Amino acid sequence: MAGGRWNAEKVPMGPADPILGLNDMFTKDTDGRKMNLGVGAYRDDDGKPWVLPSIKAAEEKLVKEGWNGAFQKEYAGITGIKEFVDASLAFAYGKDSPAIKEKRIAAAQVLSGTGGGRIAFEFMARFVGKNTPIYMPDPTWANHLPMAKDAGLSLETYRYYDKKTIGLDFTGMMEDIKAAPDGSIFMLHACAHNPTGVDPTMDQWKEISAACKSKKHIVMFDSAYQGFASGDAEKDAAAVRYFVEQGHDIMLVQSFAKNFGLYGERIGCLSMVAKDAEEADRLLSQLKILIRPTYSNPPIHGARIVATVLNDPVLEKQWYAECKLMADRIITMRTALVGGLVTAGSTKNWEHVTNQIGMFCFSGMTPEQVEKLRLEYHIYMTKNGRISMAGVTSKNVGYLAESMHAVTK
Repeated sequence: MAGGRWNAEKVPMGPADPILGLNDMFTKDTDGRKMNLGVGAYRDDDGKPWVLPSIKAAEEKLVKEGWNGAFQKEYAGITGIKEFVDASLAFAYGKDSPAIKEKRIAAAQVLSGTGGGRIAFEFMARFVGKNTPIYMPDPTWANHLPMAKDAGLSLETYRYYDKKTIGLDFTGMMEDIKAAPDGSIFMLHACAHNPTGVDPTMDQWKEISAACKSKKHIVMFDSAYQGFASGDAEKDAAAVRYFVEQGHDIMLVQSFAKNFGLYGERIGCLSMVAKDAEEADRLLSQLKILIRPTYSNPPIHGARIVATVLNDPVLEKQWYAECKLMADRIITMRTALVGGLVTAGSTKNWEHVTNQIGMFCFSGMTPEQVEKLRLEYHIYMTKNGRISMAGVTSKNVGYLAESMHAVTK
C-alpha cells in the first residue's frame, strides 16, 4: 500500500526560466561564432569571468589573518556581519551622511538583490498593507515582479521606456507618479536601469524626488550597479543621496554581485531610513523577525571580503580602479558596436547604444529580429532585444555589428 504522496494533478510543470533556457540553447550550439549576450555577468575582453585582484587580495588577507584575528566559521547573526553593514551604508549614503551619524538607518545584510528585495516587499506587505500597489518601471528586471507579487503586493507600472526614442519617457513617468494614489510605493533603479540602461539625468531625478515627496510616496531604490554604471561609485549614488537629503525615508536594496564580481556569494544589504534612532531600532526589530524564519542568517564569506576591501584604504583604492576598468570596457564596447554598425552599412540611428549606461543595452530590435540573430547568426539574447554588453569583446564586436545590421536593414 502506497504512503502519502504529492497529488500530481495539483503540481503542474512550471515554465522554464527564459535566461536559463537561453543558456541551454547556447551550450548546445556547436557553431564557432556563437555569442551569449543574455547572461548578466561581467566578462573580460577574452570573454572569460574575471575575479577582481582586490577581491583576491582580500581573500588572501582573510586566509592569513583570519576575521578580526580569529579563524572561525560561526554564525553571523540575523543581521549579518556588522563591519559589512556599516561599510555598505557608507558606500551608498556617503561616509559623511547625517543619517548614518544620527543612527537613523536600520540595516541588515541580505542575500544579494533578490533576497533583499523579497524581504523589503514582505515588510511592505506586512506594515503598509497586503495588496498595496507597488509601482515599478515598465520595463523592470523580470525578477522584481514575482518577488513583489508573491509577497502580496499589487503590481502596477509607471511609464519609463519610450520605444520611439529608445530613451526615457520622462513626461509619462512624471504623469504616472502624480496620478498614483497618495502614499503609493514607487520602486526606482538607483543607476544603470535594468534592462534598458536608460537613466534619468540629475535634474530629472530632482523633479522625480519633488513629485514623490508631494504625493507622500514611499520610495524604494534597487542599487545593483554602483560603481559599475559610470565607473564612479560616488556619481552612481547621487540619486539615492539626493532623495535622503530631501527628506525621503527611503528603502534601499544593495547588491555586491556586479560591482565586486561576487555573483555566487549572494551578498547584499537592505536598509531603511527612519526619522530618528528610536524608529530605526523598531524597523530593524521587524526586519529581524522577517529574516529569521526565511533564512535565519546570511553567509559570511562574501560579506567579510567586501568589508575587508572597503575598510582597507589600499584595497578600497584598488577596487575603485578595477571597477572603473570594468565600466570603461563596457563603454568602449558600446562605442565599438556603433562604429561597427556604421562600417557595416547601417543608416539607422544607434546613438542610444552609447547614451545608455551599465551592463545592458536595450537595442530596440524586435523579437523577430532577435530570433533571426539566434537562428541564422548564433547570437543569443533575450527576446526583448536586451544585449549584455559584458559578452561583447574586441574580437566579436565586428561580427555582432554585421549580424545586427543584417537583421535590421
